[in-house]
Amino acid sequence: MATNGKLRYTTPGMEQADAERVVALLQERLDATTDLHLTLKHVHWNVVGPHFISVHEMIDPQVDEVRGFSDDLAERIATLGGSPLGTPGGLVERRKWTEYSIGRATTQEHLGALDLVYQGVITSYREAIKELDDLDLVTQDMLIGQTDKLELFHWFVRAHLEDKGGNLSTTGATSEGAASAAAQQDATEAASA
Repeated sequence: MATNGKLRYTTPGMEQADAERVVALLQERLDATTDLHLTLKHVHWNVVGPHFISVHEMIDPQVDEVRGFSDDLAERIATLGGSPLGTPGGLVERRKWTEYSIGRATTQEHLGALDLVYQGVITSYREAIKELDDLDLVTQDMLIGQTDKLELFHWFVRAHLEDKGGNLSTTGATSEGAASAAAQQDATEAASA
């Protein structure tokens, strides 16, 4: 967007006000995916434990895919006449969530925390998709495709947190720390059983 929040132009057939709202929604997704791919890379570097290699290798393709989402979102913002904002300081200033809090930790601790991270990102994507129903079906289609992949990656994470009865170790956790602790406790109890 221009510094005053108004677009200089937009794509043919779209009202200026609608384009401005779509750009705002896209910027929120751009911030979320930029933060997510950096968080996933952080997990990739800091995960330890018996299942290290499987989680380490599972995370890298997610990093690459989500980084690609960021590029697609930024290009869509530019297509609509906006200016994508991608500086680290700006992202930190705009984000509505807290910094990922887990450092060097076991696979289960990181996967428990990532369960909550993915829940937040996917929920915000679904809210944007719903709002785009009346604004821009082209952008909505892009977000639907990205949500499909995010939900798949979330399933990959949750498969490590699920018991054979379909119960998630992170059920009821409301913070990364609580989810991390619950996942680790569940893994410890399962190992000693």
